[in-house]
Amino acid sequence: MTPPQLVVLGCPGHRRVTLFAAAARAAGLPEPAVLPWSAVLRGRYELPPGAVVRVDSPGEDPEADRLLRGAALGAGYAATRVEGGPAWYAGVTAALRELAARPGVQLLGDPEEIAVMFDKRRTHTALSAAGVPVPRALPGELPHSFEELRERMASAGMRRAFLKPVHGSSASGVVALEFGPRGRVQATTSVEVTPDGLHNSLTVRRYRGATEVAALVDRLTPEGLHVEQWVPKSGQHGRAADLRVLVVGGRATHVVVRTSRHPMTNLHLGGARGELSAARTAAGDTWPTLLATAEAAAARFPHAPMVGVDLLPSSHWRRTLVGEVNAFGDLLPNLPGLPDGPAPGLDTYAAQLASPRYLNALHRSTAAAPALHPHAAQGQPQSVDAPAA
Repeated sequence: MTPPQLVVLGCPGHRRVTLFAAAARAAGLPEPAVLPWSAVLRGRYELPPGAVVRVDSPGEDPEADRLLRGAALGAGYAATRVEGGPAWYAGVTAALRELAARPGVQLLGDPEEIAVMFDKRRTHTALSAAGVPVPRALPGELPHSFEELRERMASAGMRRAFLKPVHGSSASGVVALEFGPRGRVQATTSVEVTPDGLHNSLTVRRYRGATEVAALVDRLTPEGLHVEQWVPKSGQHGRAADLRVLVVGGRATHVVVRTSRHPMTNLHLGGARGELSAARTAAGDTWPTLLATAEAAAARFPHAPMVGVDLLPSSHWRRTLVGEVNAFGDLLPNLPGLPDGPAPGLDTYAAQLASPRYLNALHRSTAAAPALHPHAAQGQPQSVDAPAA
């Protein structure tokens, strides 16, 4: 029987799409088609009957970004702008729900679970309710101003905190805030404050003093700021370190150590990959517990084919908290699967294609799955962007 058409909802030409397509070809699957996010957001597209749709990030599609945030930002729209998270969130979740409702479409991922993962408040609540360790959050409603935030943090005994836009990703708009003695205050962030708005920058900078910090925070609060206690991370070679753990089919398959001189360890902000072997050695017999914590977080999203979990190791790698849960956390190029895990040597995309979720969706059994062919011929994914009748 001819397998159903595998379709990737993503950004044509982006490496997320091309790397997944390469893994599909290596697994002996037909070339996946590409459904551009911009077509879905406009509602003008067609899909082959019985399409199996992988949902990938819309974040690298300039046209999709303008469709999602353009109206909210108006004449001041720029792809680098931090603001517009609520509009982005509303557009993405509505589009996924509409796509999932189309007859005959099998979505690899659940729109409601993705909606929770892209809402930091709801994620924190879900994980905490399940007993998954997370940083302490500032209780109550989201703050409306810097002055309100300062008063509430003082009442909660919280001197250092991460301010996270509720619907942000890739550290966009994230601020590491700390209050010192004699009224000192400092904010570390990649946000650049300009007269025309807040912009993402590849440079991590510091704002000092109540006036500077208030100007930054007061412009971020309309986005909605989830406030979590700043937990000191374990280190590696004098740099702060955390872990991105990819969980596929309920099991931790890939781990990357991220290190930085800054509070944010994101690689695009100057972070660097650390030494996994050194982290495992430092964690010792608690390493399986760290992986189990990531798996417990992913278990709150049982319909997700994969979940990227960010762990915040502390106490010299002996304890950990879950800092983030990522619906599209699998862009980890050249990272082989854990040698003692369920996908040894496979990259993140090959591991997913070999998982029961994908095998079942494509009507293939694990026993019948073709052998990997790493040197399969390279091709270009075909687009299914077509106006609906």
